[in-house]
Amino acid sequence: MASVTKWGKRGIALGAGAAATALVLTGCASSSVSDTELNGLSIGTTDKVTSLDPAGSYDNGSFAVQNQVFPFLMNTPVGSPDVEPDIASKAEFTDPTTYEVTLKDGLKFANGNELTSSDVKFSFDRELKINNENGPQSLLANLKSIDTPDDTTVVFNLDHADQTWPQVLSSPAGPIVDEDVFSATELTSADDIVKGKAFAGQYEITSYKENDTIQYKANKEYDGLLGKAKTDEVTASYYTKETDLKLAVQEGDVDVAYRSLTPTDIADLRKDDSLEVTDGPGGEIRYVVFNLDTQPFGAKTDDADEAKALAVRQAVADVVDRASIAKEVYNDTYSPLYSMVPDGLTGAAKPFEELYGDGDGGADVDKAKKTLADAGVTGKVTIDLQYSPDHYGSTSDDEYAAIKTQLENSGLFTVNLQSTVWTTYSQERVKDAYPVYQLGWFPDFSDADNYLSPFFSKDNFVQNHYDDAEIQDLIAAEQQESDADERADLIEQAQEREATQISTLPLLQGKSVAVASKDVKGLTLDSSYKFRYATLSK
Repeated sequence: MASVTKWGKRGIALGAGAAATALVLTGCASSSVSDTELNGLSIGTTDKVTSLDPAGSYDNGSFAVQNQVFPFLMNTPVGSPDVEPDIASKAEFTDPTTYEVTLKDGLKFANGNELTSSDVKFSFDRELKINNENGPQSLLANLKSIDTPDDTTVVFNLDHADQTWPQVLSSPAGPIVDEDVFSATELTSADDIVKGKAFAGQYEITSYKENDTIQYKANKEYDGLLGKAKTDEVTASYYTKETDLKLAVQEGDVDVAYRSLTPTDIADLRKDDSLEVTDGPGGEIRYVVFNLDTQPFGAKTDDADEAKALAVRQAVADVVDRASIAKEVYNDTYSPLYSMVPDGLTGAAKPFEELYGDGDGGADVDKAKKTLADAGVTGKVTIDLQYSPDHYGSTSDDEYAAIKTQLENSGLFTVNLQSTVWTTYSQERVKDAYPVYQLGWFPDFSDADNYLSPFFSKDNFVQNHYDDAEIQDLIAAEQQESDADERADLIEQAQEREATQISTLPLLQGKSVAVASKDVKGLTLDSSYKFRYATLSK
């Protein structure tokens, strides 16, 4: 979801792995527990768990489990993308680079051990020390040191001012673990974690069979923002095929199916009167990257012309019909995206909707034609468009075939569409091999900056030669701005700035979809992008 930057590994992971959790998992169907073994509420998923130890994972499947069982200093309340103190009573910047957290009194892990500032410092220090290749430690790049003046006070000393730090504390880097159970120097096994009852979230794990079944029971010791669990016992069953997950929820083997069902399966399940399909905002986005050096009229092409290159990008933005792709390819399990910052986040805007096409989200070929003509572009523009058929799901074939058709039907473009498997694609795209190409993203935390700095900072992970001082200044300003309204305004300005230049073209925002039996209550999908078992009951 790594390099030395806070978001660098993310570029590999969701360029490479984290966002790839939207991928369909295939293989032999995992065995699931029988009806006689199920107590309370049952959940089915095709996600995979990399590690129960937070220091060894940076993926949706693992984080989904960790969210249920580990406590966080900061968390997102139901219905909000913005963080508040969780097991803390207070958290604030005492100066631009010092963030002080006061823990609640009397906190305990499920094993009875006290949870103090020492455990907090231990949790973050071990992530950095272990430095596991699959871990989230890149999110802690801004952390200089931690002080613990007493048992309930934690002081984070940052390298530079960063208003996203509270969100980082709610991210995959943020789970607090028990220093009496976890190793300080190496990953701790799931067996040791479960045996040690090293949990202080809303649930504790009573039985753990990795990527098969996990059984949870409510943790009576939890005293945090999210409240007590509504259901005492929950069983999560893991499936390797979406068809098996679909069948399981249809036949009542699971009460809730969440991540991931195919668009066709979801459309079919919507017709089942015994089930309820719930749609919510999703953090995943899909977008097109323009390599500013090698795109038509790019800076290192034989006919380089900055004005013509911009006109090509603008014309593409005028012609692409997002709503059609969302409906025809994804059965509306994705929605049109008119900014790199998705709907639901504080500061999200829709500049691409207003600036391009018909001004209402639709395409406008005449406008595109005029844009090209005004820049002196004559004849059809040839675009070499690349995508990965295996990384973002098999529907990428249909998605990029649709984009090719839309562009060519305008009469303005000839599109050479090619695909490359991800192992090659991920290496070649950063070597200027692809003039125009596909990428996707899933956030580390629900803050708009996580959709700005990775793409538009000077040394961004996209590596498409976009370097704009004005947007970099806006990003630096929003990261440091403590006034919420002023920060939201800066975030909007950054989106508007990029939309006039189009280094990337946002296409689609994935919806979060869960399917449940009619008797399930409390199913909530919101802009935290976290699926919480503790709100569920039946």
